[in-house]
Amino acid sequence: MDQFLADLYADGVQHDAEQPDRLLRRRNLEPDTAALLAMLVRVAGARRVVEIGTSNGYSTIWLARAAGDIGGRVVTVDTQEWPGVRSNLSSAGVSVDLVLADGGAHLAALPSGSVDLLFLDAERTEYAGWWPDPIRVLRPGGVLAIDNVLSHPSEVAPFLALVAADPRCRSTTVPVGKGLSITWRAGA
Repeated sequence: MDQFLADLYADGVQHDAEQPDRLLRRRNLEPDTAALLAMLVRVAGARRVVEIGTSNGYSTIWLARAAGDIGGRVVTVDTQEWPGVRSNLSSAGVSVDLVLADGGAHLAALPSGSVDLLFLDAERTEYAGWWPDPIRVLRPGGVLAIDNVLSHPSEVAPFLALVAADPRCRSTTVPVGKGLSITWRAGA
């Protein structure tokens, strides 16, 4: 991890410690989770990456650098533009498509099979309401990654139950950071 990312992470940790309102916290990924996510992009050859939950761009930078290594691009979606996100992305030397929209509405508008890797890191209780779009938009062989599955199991349980019941999905949980669920989408 380079110094810019280390500083951005440290700034996020400090900000969150001082911010009493959970919805105004940055809630950045832990560096080991971000590194694993970036590796998933590379290993899966994920050229079309969608992130739901931008915050200050910390995870977006990891995703964009990994996608850039293989000629891909990231679309990151959030309901608001967080202070400093554009300057953080610029300072990191990455170019992404920043979309201000509801995550579920954005997924609903995407064509089927148009995403190689989808990363969900937004309001966890909303994910189940987005079903079946998170799987529909993934190409066969695509990857769905969800953060915070060990730290907030009750909030993601309804969504993970839908994933587990879908015969196209093969999932595992990696105990890194706050828990990363990784799902591979099988064929048609």
